[in-house]
Amino acid sequence: MKLPDWLRRTVPELSAIQQQRLARLPAAPALDEQPLARRRLVVLDLETSGLDLQRDQLLAIGAVVIEDGAIDFSQQFEATLCRANHQASASTLIHGIAPSAIAAGMEPGEALLAFLEFLGDSPLLAFHAAFDQHMLARALKESLGLRLRHPFLDVAELAPLLCPEAPIRQGGLDDWLSHFQLQASERHNASADALATAELSLILISKARQQGLLDLASLDLRLRAWRQRRQAPSL
Repeated sequence: MKLPDWLRRTVPELSAIQQQRLARLPAAPALDEQPLARRRLVVLDLETSGLDLQRDQLLAIGAVVIEDGAIDFSQQFEATLCRANHQASASTLIHGIAPSAIAAGMEPGEALLAFLEFLGDSPLLAFHAAFDQHMLARALKESLGLRLRHPFLDVAELAPLLCPEAPIRQGGLDDWLSHFQLQASERHNASADALATAELSLILISKARQQGLLDLASLDLRLRAWRQRRQAPSL
């Protein structure tokens, strides 16, 4: 049986400098009791060639930092990844990244290594985080042979958890931005979506603190209990 391409990929040989940079990366953080007000959080958004978790590719990374209770505009990350033989598809109409831009992008391993250096030991926030977490983890494994260990918190779950009064249950990012009267400068652009998600996250962090959830450990515990209640069969 012929294996699909994604199973047959091997990790490219890394240069000595890249190996040294990997060795200097800090350990992944824990969702501990460090106060949210002082936490450095990295808000992430990815653009991909499609929604297939196993076959589609990571094309662009956008990230911004929340620190000391505010978005730190001096800390932003943006990279387009070079993908050989990438062709325009239906997804191109959504994310707007032309094949020429992808051809001129960064070598994937170098882009991902630069992102990890930017990320440091910070937890990650993303909207519909499971998709971003899987695609990022797969890209890191394929390009760097590295396992993603950083925890993710899903803003799409935090919003209904912390705002039960909102008439939104399974809404998208646009629904929550509209609810809080936030505006995105551009949608389906990794950097712009990361910034919009960060603005929404600041509101949610404020609501978490008002509800006595002062750290990520407490917030994660409340989120797990909320998930269990939602998954419990109704009588």
